[in-house]
Amino acid sequence: MFDLIVTDATLPDGRTGQDIAVRDGRIVTVGPGLAAGAEAGARLDAGGLLVTPPFVDAHFHMDATLSLGLPRLNHSGTLLEGIALWGELKPLLTVEALVERGLRYCDLAVSRGLLAIRSHVDVSDPRLVTVEAMLELRRQVAPWIDLQLVAFPQDGYFRAPGAAEALERALDMGVDVVGGIPHFERTMADGAASVASLCRIAAERGLRVDLHCDETDDPLSRHVETLAAETIRHGLQGRVAGSHLTSMHSMDNYYVSKLIPLMAEAGLHAVANPLINITLQGRHDTYPKRRGQTRVPELMAAGVNVAFGHDCVMDPWYSLGSGDMLEVASMGLHVGQMTSRDAMRACFDAVTVNAAAVMGLEGYGLAPGCRADMVLLQAADPIEAIRLRATRLAVVRGGKVVSRAEPARSALSLPGRPALVDPADYAPPALRAPMP
Repeated sequence: MFDLIVTDATLPDGRTGQDIAVRDGRIVTVGPGLAAGAEAGARLDAGGLLVTPPFVDAHFHMDATLSLGLPRLNHSGTLLEGIALWGELKPLLTVEALVERGLRYCDLAVSRGLLAIRSHVDVSDPRLVTVEAMLELRRQVAPWIDLQLVAFPQDGYFRAPGAAEALERALDMGVDVVGGIPHFERTMADGAASVASLCRIAAERGLRVDLHCDETDDPLSRHVETLAAETIRHGLQGRVAGSHLTSMHSMDNYYVSKLIPLMAEAGLHAVANPLINITLQGRHDTYPKRRGQTRVPELMAAGVNVAFGHDCVMDPWYSLGSGDMLEVASMGLHVGQMTSRDAMRACFDAVTVNAAAVMGLEGYGLAPGCRADMVLLQAADPIEAIRLRATRLAVVRGGKVVSRAEPARSALSLPGRPALVDPADYAPPALRAPMP
């Protein structure tokens, strides 16, 4: 007796006609024809459509989300005004308001099939109101979202008075990951010293590291080099992420030819934030104007695990966003000019399996023994899912359907034309056959 059987699913690797059997919140078996004669408490017919593990956001700011307009708008649209605006808002923050906004966003995330989020939590304010609120939010949403928290000294580990001590207190309170922002320290030397200190703390506590690293157009901002060296020094390979890395977009090719192999040697994860990087970077340029996104295709080619994050939704830095990781993947694809079939699939991986690796999620995937978390998409494959921003027809958490949506179809009133238009039906016929 199974708790749930998903029938006739297409998997991200291209396998079709697959049944997925679930018991006690875990996937028991995956394969064709499993449903025949099997008893189950519930059934979900995928109808040949794509079933994928849930979407994962490897970089987000839950404490700031949905705060757009408080206390004012970011009129310049720049990163620095956003930081200044957040500084104006911090004294007004309350635990209750932070939790309420977080819960609203998490409702949206579940409807989008987004069931795991790494959120950076500002620890620059010694009151640690944000930490208290995000820990409470993590507790409340645990049944349906894996919320991993990063102790993030937004105003600088050394630069902000009391930030170093506040970061340690946040970790003592139960925050999961050590964060930092070396390029926002007063000097390059202070930035490098902060990287060394933060990696040491993580090594001593047995924690992961995720630094906002070189989120700037300055090609001489090279703290990721220090991050790679400190990762090796402390034996943190596979547990460290460099987020943003936008200065790599402006670096000369010779230096990058040295840097990327160093990052690969250190087992660094790289997290790009396409929506925000394309919006905030290059603000001082006239034309040509830099895109800002880090060198995603080159990092992937070198074997570096690259994930995408949403970063912001309706906050001081970004006034748009809807919790849709397919929108994030689409922007990353376009900015990185990743238009080959394999590259487009890699962009889907960047918001699923790659992002799960950044977070170190246990039991993620669609194999026997994995947690029974999955999303049924109104698409035939990962590329079509990105192209259509596919409707999440069903979202499953722990073997239970927690969200449903009707298929996206439009009724037409045109002489001689179909009565219904389904976006998925309008792909060229060649795409319906396997392609290399």
